[in-house]
Amino acid sequence: MIPRYSRPDMVAIWEPESKFQIWFEIEAHATDALAELGVVPKEAAEAIWARGKFDVARIDEIEREVKHDVIAFLTNVAENVGDEARFMHQGMTSSDVLDTCVAVQLTRATDILLDDMDKLLAAIKTRAYEHKLTPTIGRSHGIHGEPVTFGLKLAQAYAEFERNRERLVLARKEIATCAISGAVGTFANIDPKVEAHVAEKMGLEIEPVSTQVIPRDRHAQYFATLAVIASSVERLAVEVRHLQRTEV
Repeated sequence: MIPRYSRPDMVAIWEPESKFQIWFEIEAHATDALAELGVVPKEAAEAIWARGKFDVARIDEIEREVKHDVIAFLTNVAENVGDEARFMHQGMTSSDVLDTCVAVQLTRATDILLDDMDKLLAAIKTRAYEHKLTPTIGRSHGIHGEPVTFGLKLAQAYAEFERNRERLVLARKEIATCAISGAVGTFANIDPKVEAHVAEKMGLEIEPVSTQVIPRDRHAQYFATLAVIASSVERLAVEVRHLQRTEV
């Protein structure tokens, strides 16, 4: 992310350290569920939580050799866990980790955006009442029309961002899905109970029909929503900038 335009709390979600921590939690929770089902030893699941750790530089080093990010991650974790690490990733495929991780990251990022939206709505509402009777000129086709108030302009923006908040809540729900279904999404080598367990622990819903990956229409919907919100932000910014022009 570009530091100039990024805030620490948002950047932190997308840092490699955070990404690999989410990967670890997905793998560890999945191993817990496998242990409960009797597929792997419970001692192995306990060892993974107790000794599981990773080093970003070491993962990068391994990846340069093996040419595979998940294998590099699992190899590095295994270096710290020991023999019990061989029970990690049982029946899983790389997309189970990658797609579920992105879902967690987007969900957490959305929570930040929703908090921002609440603050923006509160600020607009305060200013709308403050300028309820502040006269300004209305425009039609970009030229002077009938007089209105600045409060009315802000009230319109408030209504628009209320709609945007609803859109963002729906987008969050759309993207917050977990898929732990194994190769090509058939559950042939992993019990659906593992997926349900990981989803609960990571704050997600299960993907109802996976084809190894979480369907990309979810991501398209999410980013389309961000684009709509961005257009509203630009509209408000242009309105305020235009009112600052001397000819207005």
